This record gives sequence, C-alpha cells and structure tokens, in this order.
Amino acid sequence: MSRYRYGLASLAMLLLLGGCIQLPADVASSPTAAPPIIIVATPTAVPAVTIDSASLGGATPTPLSDEFMVPFDVEEELITNLYQRVSPSVVHITAQVMTMSFYFGAMPSEGTGSGFVYDTDGHIVTNNHVIEGADSIEVKFSDEMSYPAVVVGSDPANDLAVLKVDLPPGQLAALQLGNSAELRVGQRAIAIGNPFGLDQTLTTGVISALGRPLQTDSDSLIYNVIQTDAAINPGNSGGPLLNSRGQVIGVNTAIRQGAEGIGFAIPADTVAKVVPALIEHGTFPHPWLGLLGYSITSALADALDLPVEQGVLVAQLYRNGPAVSAGIQGAQKEVIIGNRRFLIGGDIITAIDDTSISSWDALRAYLELNTTAGETVTLSILRDGDSLQIALTLASEP
Repeated sequence: MSRYRYGLASLAMLLLLGGCIQLPADVASSPTAAPPIIIVATPTAVPAVTIDSASLGGATPTPLSDEFMVPFDVEEELITNLYQRVSPSVVHITAQVMTMSFYFGAMPSEGTGSGFVYDTDGHIVTNNHVIEGADSIEVKFSDEMSYPAVVVGSDPANDLAVLKVDLPPGQLAALQLGNSAELRVGQRAIAIGNPFGLDQTLTTGVISALGRPLQTDSDSLIYNVIQTDAAINPGNSGGPLLNSRGQVIGVNTAIRQGAEGIGFAIPADTVAKVVPALIEHGTFPHPWLGLLGYSITSALADALDLPVEQGVLVAQLYRNGPAVSAGIQGAQKEVIIGNRRFLIGGDIITAIDDTSISSWDALRAYLELNTTAGETVTLSILRDGDSLQIALTLASEP
C-alpha cells in the first residue's frame, strides 16, 4: 500500500512539472525507462534599480516596496526627478503690448509664453515671437514671484530672443544645453512650459523627425528643426524641449495647424551659436553672399539650355556686396518663359566648399548651418562653359 501511495505521489509531481518540461513520448510510456533528471534553474535576481544616478540628477530612486513588491518604475522615476530639477528654471513670460483704438485710444493687450534660465547672470531664452513689439515684459518663476525683464537681443530669423532679469546669481539655476547633432529619431522628448497659461506643465513624447525646415510668419526658414509628438500648445513657445537627462535639446517654437502631435523646436546647437551673440551684441550676424538666384530644375535647364540640371543661377548682385567684390557675374539679359520673367546669363553655382548645391534653399541652408560672417568660402561656378573656383568672404546680412 505504501508503495502504491508513493507511485501516486511521484505521478502527481510529474504532472505538476509537465507545464515547464515536456517529457519525450517513449520515456513517458515506458515503465522501464530511467527516471528523468530534473534541473531546477534559479534565475538571477534583477536589480530593483537599473538606472544611473546621473540620469536622475544624483537623486536617490524610490526603493522597492517591501509590502507589495512593486517593481521600480524607471520611466516614472526618471520623469518625476527630472521635473523636480528642471521646472524651477522654466519661466512664464507675459508681454504687454499697447495697441491704438479709434474709440478708446491706447489699449493694453497681453501675450504669454515660456522661457528658461540660460545662465546665473539672469539671462532668459525664449522665442522672438513671444516678446516681439512688447512695451513691457514680466517673468514669473515657479515660486510665483514675478520680475520685470528687458530685451537684451533678438534674432527673428531663428525666432530666438534673450531677456534679462535683475536677480542675485544664487537665486537662479541655469539649464544645461545638450548636443542636438547627436539626437536620433525615437529618443525621448520632454517639454515643460505654460500652455494656455497653465504654469509648469510637463508633456512627454519622442523625437519624431530631425532636420526639418520650418517656415516662419516672416517667410524666412529656420533650418534643421526638431519635430516631436510631445504635446506643444499656445503658451509653450520659448520653453525647453529636454532629453532624459534634463538637458535642453531644443526651444519649442511652433505647431502644425490642424494637426495633433506635430510640434517643432529650434535645435540646441542653433541656440548655442546664436544666444552668445545676442547677449554680447544684441543681434546675430547671418552669413551673406550678397546675391539672389534661381533654383535650377530640369525644366528650367531645358527651357534656358543650361549645362546642368541643378544648382543656382545667379540673377542679381547687391551693390558693394561680397559677390561683387569676389567677381561673381549676375544676369546679362531678361527672358519670359510662360508667364514668368527670368534674368539669365549669370554664373551658375554648383558647389560651396566642395559641397554640391542643388537649389537656392540648399545654398542658404549650407551658409546658415556651416559658416559664419567674415569666413571665406570657395564657390564652384560655371561661366560660359568653364569651371571656376572663386574665393568669397562672407559678410553679415544687412
């Protein structure tokens, strides 16, 4: 009887183990088969915390709950620690503009936006469109204290501006700029700002695309902007777009009208280039060739019998500009193709510093992203069938 009970117990144990180990058919049916060797593997315990303290700003993560054994949520802890560190450096900007009314005379109106502390000298970075035309500006910090601010400099072409508040350095914590050139699509993106006047609002998402050109209200292009699906709304303008370490990777500046989850930010590398010039000089010197031209397409090349199907056909030169000084030749005559007038006969720019140029926008983008005013570049041009290399010293765009 005891042997029968022992056999039933062994069979029950095998049935319990059947969920993890599948026995071969011949072993299971053969009474003479040797009993299988069952190996029980003990998994290595996963650490409760698998994130470096630098990502949490040196903060100590919340430990594992002993009562409920709730796993440590790395994502949640990273975001909450980042918000605690960064949000005191994000400000609410109110710009007051006086407008004239036929019936009531001067009437004040207000616009709001966001910004962030750039350094301990009191400089605040925001968008130019947040403070453009303002008669007075007020900056409110996360502790609800407000201070008057003055405009130090602005760059409408990149939609950036720098304000200054008069506060002791010890009361200001500057945010660190990241390297936007190293960003990759899919990385985490975190926005903090004041959408619709809701102070200190955090939203999260990812980097959706890189290298986008963004057309501004003034019909200029901001090159190489960051696209994100982190929620950005009116009032977020000028606030920081952050990576998971709390570094500023962009300045939130625009949303696509009529679309959700499509926002744009000026990259941190542009901020790092432009803002120091705004602090020192009040303006940013954009590199300038001193010429205007047409983008060459295959259709235009056929119509004008041009030797190339891409590049820039020089049309006009600015008097006393860099192109004139370098010996670039502009248009010699005028023709009408369809219902459009073209100035033709000028040089064709095919490359700059050995970088091929396909269009007028490509030429402008190269200048903005890779050169500075006062720098000398080499233009590759075609003139009357000859290839020439011309050195040109860039000026500051007037």
